[in-house]
Amino acid sequence: MMHELAPNLELLAAIRETEHVTRAAELLGVPQPTVSRRLAALSEAVGTPLVVPHGRGIRLTRAGRTLADSAARALAVMATGVREVREEIDPASGRIVLGFLHLLGRSLVPSLVSGFRERHPLVRFSLVQGSRQVMLRRLREGEIDLAFVAPLPSGDQDLTGAPLAAQELVLTVPASHRLSRRRRVRAAELADEDFVTLEQGYGVRQITDDLCAAAGFQPRIAFEGQESDTVRGLVTAGLGVALLPRYGAAPLPGAVEIPLSPPLFRTIGVVRPAQLTPLAQAFHDYVLAETPDLGLEFTPARSSHGAGNSL
Repeated sequence: MMHELAPNLELLAAIRETEHVTRAAELLGVPQPTVSRRLAALSEAVGTPLVVPHGRGIRLTRAGRTLADSAARALAVMATGVREVREEIDPASGRIVLGFLHLLGRSLVPSLVSGFRERHPLVRFSLVQGSRQVMLRRLREGEIDLAFVAPLPSGDQDLTGAPLAAQELVLTVPASHRLSRRRRVRAAELADEDFVTLEQGYGVRQITDDLCAAAGFQPRIAFEGQESDTVRGLVTAGLGVALLPRYGAAPLPGAVEIPLSPPLFRTIGVVRPAQLTPLAQAFHDYVLAETPDLGLEFTPARSSHGAGNSL
């Protein structure tokens, strides 16, 4: 029955409004015999007449009125949905759902959102934070429009990534640590250390695991977290060492940041699905054009970084 009814919601609503086959046909833009045949087919599918003659027109039966009222409500809900979709994708005043890693919420995302809204003040943003793995999954499922992640996905048929910047990762140790006075540290020297790191699914965790594997050992994980600030706090408490981006102009009190030898970089980029709304496409284009000029704590991805690991 639902298979028969669903394509005829507009027909039922038109009959409810006009109570006349000819006027309903004019309202729908179809021939009058088509309306009569569809009404007869619907009555047969339901198992009872939906309309009966009434003067020069027709009148809905009780069953017909019930279905027509439901059809009108369903169409009203759909009309609201269509309006909301149009508002969402309006290049002048729509909404962008932007995903990003926690570590990028300090400067990259605020700078880009602020700059774009200077040009498009009515555009709204919904900001979603999470792990790299979660951001990529939600992109594939259409829950977010764009995502800033690191490292970029490779070999993914559903998603495309564009590099924006390279960010150096350094070893963060407690101030009292045996390596705290070193100018540089090789990854192989960390084989006996306890690591504090982000959970599986985060890009920094993947880079940590890959770096240790390349140095010939598996990291001994003492604590796992979901935010870099928590990881830094555990490091300053003397609970392990961590690979993290630099904290800022100076390390967090109680911590020391030591570059790796060779230097270690991660590439931060914007990832998109194949299809974008016009508004999301406009923001994507803005990001690609403006990121190198934002004066962030990153090195533009197109620049030379010298010798070092790039992940």
